[in-house]
Amino acid sequence: MTRDWLAAIGEDPQREGLMRTPHRVAKAWAYMTEGYGQTLAEVVGEGVFAAEGSEMVIVKDIEFYSMCEHHMLPFYGRAHVAYIPNSKILGLSKFARIVDLYSRRLQVQERITTQVADAVEELLAPKGVAVLMEGIHLCMAMRGVQKQNSSTTTSAMRGLFRSDPRTRAEFMSAVQGTLRGR
Repeated sequence: MTRDWLAAIGEDPQREGLMRTPHRVAKAWAYMTEGYGQTLAEVVGEGVFAAEGSEMVIVKDIEFYSMCEHHMLPFYGRAHVAYIPNSKILGLSKFARIVDLYSRRLQVQERITTQVADAVEELLAPKGVAVLMEGIHLCMAMRGVQKQNSSTTTSAMRGLFRSDPRTRAEFMSAVQGTLRGR
């Protein structure tokens, strides 16, 4: 398929620099879409623990890389995930694994944000969950409107983060300095 695409754009798939390109492309796409072959239970493993705390936990600046399902071009950025425990906590590295699970699929940023929030809610049944993601979309930067400095921010709020403006404000204040361009 990659050979056909190379030929369709006017390249010679037999040219020295392109001969192994189909293999490299297949390998890259297998990695970039490995989220399809994983489950939430697999990426979290035994990372859920009983705990008595009930103070907000925030994991900031989780890098993510994904592929736009509309143009199959990359988008990337940072995710910030917070929750208020309700007898269970999650190992901190598991938040990055959850973000990767949903990012490594053909996606839209809005869906990843919701999927991460839903996953944390499913795993922990916390008092609240907040997810804020900020992304740069190459489908906007290098084609179409060609706006290289634009970014997209999406959020999903559950429980106390939705119902209590003070809780939401505490989270937003904590991540404010990490947002792009601020």
